[in-house]
Amino acid sequence: QLQLVESGGGLVQPGGSLRLSCAASGFTLDYYTIGWFRQAPGKEREGVSCISSSGGVTTYADSVQGRFTISRNNAKNTVSLQMNSLKPEDTSIYYCAADPTLSAQSMCRMISGTYWGQGTQVTVSS
Repeated sequence: QLQLVESGGGLVQPGGSLRLSCAASGFTLDYYTIGWFRQAPGKEREGVSCISSSGGVTTYADSVQGRFTISRNNAKNTVSLQMNSLKPEDTSIYYCAADPTLSAQSMCRMISGTYWGQGTQVTVSS
């Protein structure tokens, strides 16, 4: 069974930092474009950041540009999302997804993926 496993969510104060991790179970991520998405209650799902299979191309939503950084370590079969200067509006369930054919730009624009993680809760509050 092919799965993505997320970790690193939790509670953090405004202005703080958090690092999310996405790991593959049952397959390797080397040939997959990976994306981070989020969805909060009452809001549409958003494409937060996506990265190409090589790691050479990355995309970010305007709302997180300059604060979040996506990276991958194919040797460890993981993809991370470093979140800095967190704001209350960043509070959401964060999901990672993998796709074998979409570009990073298309994946985040279409909010699409073949495999999805279970989601991890991020709460930014005082």
